Amino acid sequence: MADLIGDPQGQAAARRVSRPFPLGVRNTVPGIEEVPGTVNVSVYAPGLPAVEIHFEKAPGVWASEPLGESVAGIHHGRVAGLAYGARYGFWPQGRELPGEPGSFQLLLDPYGRGIDEVPGEGDVPLFFSVHVDSAFDWGSSRQPHTPWRDTVIYEAHVRGQTMLHPDIPEDLRGTYAGFGHPVMVDYLRRLGVTAVELLPVHFHTDEEHLRALGLTNYWGYNTLGFFAPHTEYATRAARDAGAKAVQDELKGMIRSLHEGGLEVILDVVYNHTAEGKKDQPALSWRGLGDERYYRHDGEGRYVDTTGCGNTLDFSEPRVIQLALDSLRYWVQEYQVDGFRFDLAPALCRDADGRFDRRHPFLIALAADPTLNGIKLIAEPWDIGPDGWQTGNFPPGWADWNDRFRDTTRDFWLRDQAELAAGGTGGSVARLAGSLAGSADLFAGSGRTALSSINLVTAHDGFTLADLTSYERKHNEANGEDNRDGSNDNRSYNHGVEGPTDDERINARRAQSARNVMTTLLMSLGVPMLTAGDELGRTQHGNNNAYCQDSPLAWVHWNLDADAEQMLAFTRTLLSLRRYFLASQPYRFPADARGTSLLWFDADGQPMPQDKWQDPGTRVVQLLVGSSAGELSGLLVLNGSLEDAEIVLPDAEALRGSGAVRDGDHSYELLLSTAAGGQAGAGGQRRGGDKDILPANSVSLYRA
Repeated sequence: MADLIGDPQGQAAARRVSRPFPLGVRNTVPGIEEVPGTVNVSVYAPGLPAVEIHFEKAPGVWASEPLGESVAGIHHGRVAGLAYGARYGFWPQGRELPGEPGSFQLLLDPYGRGIDEVPGEGDVPLFFSVHVDSAFDWGSSRQPHTPWRDTVIYEAHVRGQTMLHPDIPEDLRGTYAGFGHPVMVDYLRRLGVTAVELLPVHFHTDEEHLRALGLTNYWGYNTLGFFAPHTEYATRAARDAGAKAVQDELKGMIRSLHEGGLEVILDVVYNHTAEGKKDQPALSWRGLGDERYYRHDGEGRYVDTTGCGNTLDFSEPRVIQLALDSLRYWVQEYQVDGFRFDLAPALCRDADGRFDRRHPFLIALAADPTLNGIKLIAEPWDIGPDGWQTGNFPPGWADWNDRFRDTTRDFWLRDQAELAAGGTGGSVARLAGSLAGSADLFAGSGRTALSSINLVTAHDGFTLADLTSYERKHNEANGEDNRDGSNDNRSYNHGVEGPTDDERINARRAQSARNVMTTLLMSLGVPMLTAGDELGRTQHGNNNAYCQDSPLAWVHWNLDADAEQMLAFTRTLLSLRRYFLASQPYRFPADARGTSLLWFDADGQPMPQDKWQDPGTRVVQLLVGSSAGELSGLLVLNGSLEDAEIVLPDAEALRGSGAVRDGDHSYELLLSTAAGGQAGAGGQRRGGDKDILPANSVSLYRA
């Protein structure tokens, strides 16, 4: 091999050598000796015959280089002078520039690790990719690797979580640094959750119609960079310092959460991009290779299974690679612990648009050593054909369980409304299935209750407090004449729409919220809380606050007595959940052979089949445990409007079950959702004893 120092011709040749992989801008590439001052540039642009890169060599000083090599739609070349921190973008070689470089929209690098947004003409911003050094000192921080059975997820928004927190420094509120502040980390730990699931932190932008209304895409489901963090969530100091400082602030947040024992799960949006409908301007993928990146029908129109104007085509190998490379990057460089995939079926449709449980994307994920052991969560629906796929994802995945959500809301809210109006509610059978982890829903895919992400609320829809206070959506602030958002809320306002001074109604609302929270946290499966539900957070009836970057959607921390009570109650529930799981063998409840679920009626007898389907049966007792467990738990639910006399299961009813040790059939009341939240806790009962279960309440016993 030529000595490059003593061989100018060899050095010049080395400066020209490039590789198609890895894609993006890299200072070092396997198989090529590093040449200082140069980078390997590679972009998949199958729609362009030739590509050039424009980059900023110094502030306001732009240069360009053609990417002289091309193979299978990948254009690559060796470029000198593109330093860390430099802005850049791609352009079709030979096409006339519409203005001076830096004054118009270049095509973003799909693999760009930073994005700089600057004002453009009118209210339309310009975006530039930024070459970013990924080095970061993680110190002694390690990923927690919390087992699924011990996982409790807290869905939160980076900005909304801390914007109003009085104990976080004002300049850190609403930022990565604010979310990773010791005050917030300590709050989450004391609450009892084990993972935060963050609404999108990939770089995203606002839709045109929102800009016209003076609104923003607050939730962030409009991705413009799958490798770049969202800049606006960084502190002003980090934004002023540039893309590297923004990256480091996000990594610092993750490091802080990990040091507190909390996992970080990212909500990711690989189903569509911010380029919108086909007639909107090209920002990246559309200009590089529209026909390959997006799904089209036979007439050349976009196939939209997302409702967002376009759908990335996961029947294309390079699109699959884009998503896989992005996932690996966030695991390797940001140390994230898992992902929640927005509209996941859109990523698993074949060339004919059919959902495929053995889609190449799913197989590649399962076989990837970097992604093994990472939590994978599906939002298992989109708006395409056969879009509802809850329970159908393969082993290794967990699904948002919308059936759990709807069933829990029906039993504790809509049924209560029907009963109050003189009608009949539903039977306890559907709720029993949810309490048991929806095992029937997941068995067909070879999975257990630990694949069920149990939720009652999420970022979209009513908050828990609003579920008990509103029966109609109130989305007028969104600028769409209240047309947006779901009309299927399964909520109950308890007789008055919105806020009221009626203490009896407020008490009933609070009790309904406690019933829902108890069902969520005491069911088998993996519970997910929505940020602020533990505080009684309201959005004043807005069930689609995607464009409300305002106090309407932020978490409020000026807690009144009701909020303090709900917080204390939620902490107690999570503490009891940990206590119970710690008393069970490690394989509980995934191992069905060692898991015992016994169902009893109000008389303490095994629930007969006819009562399961009787809408008049609104009381059920569930004894759950295992033969190797140190204790069992008895969950007793009364979904009627009247107090119910119950008989606790006795030795005869429990004989041979293995759920309670022979000769030990006593019960200790640990918690009740009745007025006060824990009234009567600590009382001792024996099997066969009678007890009074207050109307519309849940009691939890140690057995």
